[in-house]
Amino acid sequence: MITFFVSIIILVIAYFTYGKFIEKMFDPAETRKTPAYANQDGVDFVPMNKHKNALIQLLNIAGTGPIFGPIMGALYGPVAFLWIVIGSIFAGAVHDYLTGMISIRNKGAHIPELAGKFLGAASRHIVNVFALLLLLLVGTVFVTTPASLLAILLDGKVALGIIIAVIFAYYFLSTILPIDKIIGRMYPYFGAILLIGTLGVGVALVFSNYKIPELNLTNMHPADLPIFPMLFFTITCGALSGFHATQSPIISRTVQKESQGRYIFYGMMIAEAIIAMIWAAASMSIFDGQTLSGIINSGTPSAVVNEVSMTLLGAVGGTIAVLGAIVLPITSGDTAFRAARSIIADYIKLDQQKVMKRLIIAVPLFAISVLLTQIDFNLLWRYFSWANQATAAIALWIGTMYLYIQGKNYLVSMAPAIFITYMVFVYILNQKIGFNLDLNISFIIGFVLTIIIVAMFYAKARKNREEDVETAVAVD
Repeated sequence: MITFFVSIIILVIAYFTYGKFIEKMFDPAETRKTPAYANQDGVDFVPMNKHKNALIQLLNIAGTGPIFGPIMGALYGPVAFLWIVIGSIFAGAVHDYLTGMISIRNKGAHIPELAGKFLGAASRHIVNVFALLLLLLVGTVFVTTPASLLAILLDGKVALGIIIAVIFAYYFLSTILPIDKIIGRMYPYFGAILLIGTLGVGVALVFSNYKIPELNLTNMHPADLPIFPMLFFTITCGALSGFHATQSPIISRTVQKESQGRYIFYGMMIAEAIIAMIWAAASMSIFDGQTLSGIINSGTPSAVVNEVSMTLLGAVGGTIAVLGAIVLPITSGDTAFRAARSIIADYIKLDQQKVMKRLIIAVPLFAISVLLTQIDFNLLWRYFSWANQATAAIALWIGTMYLYIQGKNYLVSMAPAIFITYMVFVYILNQKIGFNLDLNISFIIGFVLTIIIVAMFYAKARKNREEDVETAVAVD
């Protein structure tokens, strides 16, 4: 239990120390007008207060990631704690802060637009495909996972198809209506359910007879899957997740002041890591690896959520905890589709003030997602995991380029960018959904490809800086 408490303390301290360091380095401008005011349109660009933005950001970025990911990551044993803590502090929170703040500095631009500006015109098109693939997968996965949880909670009394239809209907309305009409009003209630349920599980675990295992670096996965790279694609939203790069620009369009960025972007990633720690600890404590693996393989991690909640909190408290787990994917699924609509609108330059123009984009998106619900969850999750971390790598490289051009300490984002880029290459080279190569060969090829990416970054960075200097001279 010492590992668990020390990890939580480190996460909290990091917000006030490393988070402050990152903020000071970025140097937010208190008087700069944010997109919420400069581009106010009553639909996507709407000023909202700091606490509401922070709560929406937390619920947007979380999804089932900090629950399902840590549950599956718990199969590796306490080494999962290490990735959650180190990953969230030095990679995930930095990723979220830079993505959100750079978006604010660029009129609330989404990641494809930022990629086009900082990594080159071709990157805009590539990242657009990546981001939309990721958002469609997220939206679909986050329909099926809360639906399966609700089906368990209702004991099969309501057909799964009806539950899915209701969730899709809510997502559709959240996608096309102004952000302050449903999302801004419903999220405070959703947030309360989440926090009560998660804290309930954490407190009950601490005072239960179950023992939270202490840190060791042994791979305890019952199927002996390698920690490198698999752990980093199993626990994503609780440590580092590219999905966050698609969500932060939604809030960058509603932030009132740049100085609120650390609380909203860095702070909510730390909060998500704490949620991940609680669910990883609960899964490791209540189940051994074989039992946990059996429950996951028999369906989805939804069954584990239900079992943990009911075991620790009983019928009433357990129901609240399960509702909290249901809230997370629902509050990411709705904004996944909203972000997809917004990205497509920016890409094709289609104004979104009129509802008919929103429907032109939203209807086809939902039609594709309905078709994707017919695909096996585990297969969808594997593709989501890879697309997710590939997007995280791209977002970190965008942040690194921005800092390099600004003459700031770009190594804070370059280090995690290199690491996750290497893992992305190794994963797709080794896995059956990719090239199915031997792991050792994948490590070697992945290393070479990562070196090439670093070289390409420096070539582009020097060119960008020279162009900035030429522009400045021309202006003078």
